Amino acid sequence: MNTEYTQFVATLLKRLAKLNYIKPGEVPNIDLYMDQVTTFMDEHLSDCKRREDDKILTKTMINNYTKNNLLPPPVKKKYSKEHLYVLTFIYYFKNLLSISDIQTLLNPLTEQFFEGNDTGSLDDIYKQIYNLCKGEISGISKDVLEKAHLSEEAFSTVEDTDSREFLQFFSLVSLLSFDVYMKKNIIESLIDDFASRSQQEVPHTKSERKAEKAERKAEKAEQKSRRNEK
Repeated sequence: MNTEYTQFVATLLKRLAKLNYIKPGEVPNIDLYMDQVTTFMDEHLSDCKRREDDKILTKTMINNYTKNNLLPPPVKKKYSKEHLYVLTFIYYFKNLLSISDIQTLLNPLTEQFFEGNDTGSLDDIYKQIYNLCKGEISGISKDVLEKAHLSEEAFSTVEDTDSREFLQFFSLVSLLSFDVYMKKNIIESLIDDFASRSQQEVPHTKSERKAEKAERKAEKAEQKSRRNEK
């Protein structure tokens, strides 16, 4: 892989750092119909498309997310900003995780924070996660460039230029893929451990589950009443 290719990687990283992510302040405070939701997501995440005809979000996707308990159902066919936050998380997670893993992650999030409570709201959570992730971009770019330089030094004894450059390119893809593979394994292990611990805390009898559900419903009603009073 020649220096020109490394420069391409550097340029690509600069472009990725400027992608049109969904910033917390850009999420509308009014409820949206499904067509408006898909338009909003497409406008704000279009830079993430690999190909022009790729779909960011479709009506079928949204309906399937609701059926699979990834996304709370809309209210009178309208989606709130909390729905948009959850859809954004799903968009990024689905590129890496299975539906069941996403369920494990998002179900506690929506159950505890979708309606908001004294601990926090999805609005607060999204802002913090967004800032955490944005803060990682510089470190990620540095790591990728280091891998690109390592690849430049690999297979240096191969005399044929085309063969050497292909093997160096292959080295970079392999290094990046191994990095993703290792992190994916760590993520899946963390989710499995969380699911195992959560399962131990779930009420086992029908009456216990019913009582817990009623308690959660009462808490949400009280929180909603407090917000309306404000």
